[in-house]
Amino acid sequence: MAIEPDDVTRVRESTDIVALISEHIGLKKQGKRYVGLCPFHQEKTPSFSVNAEDGFYYCFGCQRSGDAITFVRETENLDFPEAVRRLAIRAGITIRENHGNARSSDLDLVREALTRAVDFYHSQLLVSPQAGKARSYLQSRGYGKDVMALFKLGYAPDAWDALAKHLRLPGQVLGESGLGFVNRAGRQQDFMRDRIIFPIFDSGGRPIAMGGRALPGSTEAKYKNTPETHLYSKRNILYGLNLAKEGIVNSGQAIICEGYTDVIAFFQSGLPRAVATCGTALGEGHVNLLRRFTSNVVLAYDADQAGQSGEARFYEWERTGDLDVSVAVLPQGLDPADLAKSNPERLTEAIDNALPFMRFRLERIFESHDLRNPEGRARAARDSLVAVMDHPSSLLRDQYLMVISDRCRIDVNLLRKELDAVKHNGSMPRHAVRAPGRERHSSDAGGRGSDTDRKAAGVGEGHKNTGRTTTSAIRDIFSTVSNRAELEALRLAIQRPADIAPLLDSTLFRNDTLQAIYILLAQAQTLQEAIDNAEEQDPAIATILRRLSVEEPTSIPLDVVRQLARKAATEAYQEIEIGVRRYPDSIAMAAKMISEIKTALENMGDGTDDIESIMHLIASLREKASMHLHNE
Repeated sequence: MAIEPDDVTRVRESTDIVALISEHIGLKKQGKRYVGLCPFHQEKTPSFSVNAEDGFYYCFGCQRSGDAITFVRETENLDFPEAVRRLAIRAGITIRENHGNARSSDLDLVREALTRAVDFYHSQLLVSPQAGKARSYLQSRGYGKDVMALFKLGYAPDAWDALAKHLRLPGQVLGESGLGFVNRAGRQQDFMRDRIIFPIFDSGGRPIAMGGRALPGSTEAKYKNTPETHLYSKRNILYGLNLAKEGIVNSGQAIICEGYTDVIAFFQSGLPRAVATCGTALGEGHVNLLRRFTSNVVLAYDADQAGQSGEARFYEWERTGDLDVSVAVLPQGLDPADLAKSNPERLTEAIDNALPFMRFRLERIFESHDLRNPEGRARAARDSLVAVMDHPSSLLRDQYLMVISDRCRIDVNLLRKELDAVKHNGSMPRHAVRAPGRERHSSDAGGRGSDTDRKAAGVGEGHKNTGRTTTSAIRDIFSTVSNRAELEALRLAIQRPADIAPLLDSTLFRNDTLQAIYILLAQAQTLQEAIDNAEEQDPAIATILRRLSVEEPTSIPLDVVRQLARKAATEAYQEIEIGVRRYPDSIAMAAKMISEIKTALENMGDGTDDIESIMHLIASLREKASMHLHNE
């Protein structure tokens, strides 16, 4: 059954949109707004803005906009009722159950099961006598109760079904959570047994899976993760991101390492911005997560692993602007957890002095050759040229040729010739250097769109709008100089209505679309109501309203109204003259109107005491509008 409108309103009003969106991207306060990297498109400069007071977001890059419900729908791929229900559970609000949505109900049971499992395992670690060996091991790694609590570490008892008995779940839910399964004998069985548990959370802090480490002396595999589920995909999850995202945003940098203990080691060393892949190489899904918080990453693998990482992927991400990749140079044979225990200062130094990935590769090549003799330097230069060929940027390739020239004592012009020769012989980079960049369509260009674009958009004409033309038309409205005062008046009407609403009138808005927006605002009790009404009339207008709600007004309300009045009066004066030429019989009436408008303009000064003149001018304009002098 449908969700009642009152329930939807309660959910919207009870949701902290900044806290909600912060689970997915990093937000920083800027004036009254919060800004961050857009989760819906790739960018390096934040263009995503959130209005915390009214509960809306807008991206100035891709024009995606909406409220808390829209955000949950688009980030979690839910329909409207599911998104409302998810937010209601989050806010502790009871709404009418949608009994037709069994899948949503099952997913909620899975989430609840995972939360209870985390608590069960954590309690076992802290108080169970059987967990003594696990506690001793963690303490030997320097993990006190504070670390165990922060990462919610746990212990899986040495029993077949300890967790299953505690949870008492239907077999299907137990399996879908990844916590257990029904064995051949038809009995429920735990997936983890006699292991230290590292719960895995999504970026919002909700448990989605478990990682288990075997205790010292065990013959089992050292690490074991629960199987992939509807909630858990290794390719799209970074361990520790729920705790590290604040440090990542504040520092502008993310540290990527290999395992759970490496992440914890960085936190213990005063670097709370580390995350780890869950047994897979860094891939597109991880990058999509990271770029919501930063585009600057440092690889903190052991030296051998860092050298074997996929260069082509890193360079392609750098080329498309997704990531700037550096490498922390760690002592041979040590991982971050080892170094944090023996020399935490050296770990911090490695992060501070991380090398760009190409420079790291070159340094490894130089170290592998004897640069004291000409033969060694020549071989190093040859291998370095092969490495440099991998980079898609011609500017950076040339910069690194100068590094090779300096280290190998070979003239840089000779290196350039050698590089050209290799390229002409067909030894092109292995990755997609020739792959085109993201194309900029005419609708994505800044400035005014074409008349065809604006007509196709139908902005202000009451048509439904889809596709790029809507984006083009919206940009056209915001880039037109003559619209600036009207846009500022609407920003004030949305964000400071008490200061400007008594001075505004629809006749002051000369742009049809902006006039329609003002009328929607004037007729609605709330901004949300105005946006809902706009969605029915013209979705492009709803988008404009959301954008205006996240833009800070910078003008004095009276000054804005004065600008609008002068502009409207001048245009009205011109229109009346045109009307008189078309309808000579109306000359007497027109003369009266022209006289009143001219008088009101002359009386309207630059001080703060001319409100009466402005209101008189508005009345004159209204009278002019009612005459329809130039209507055929």
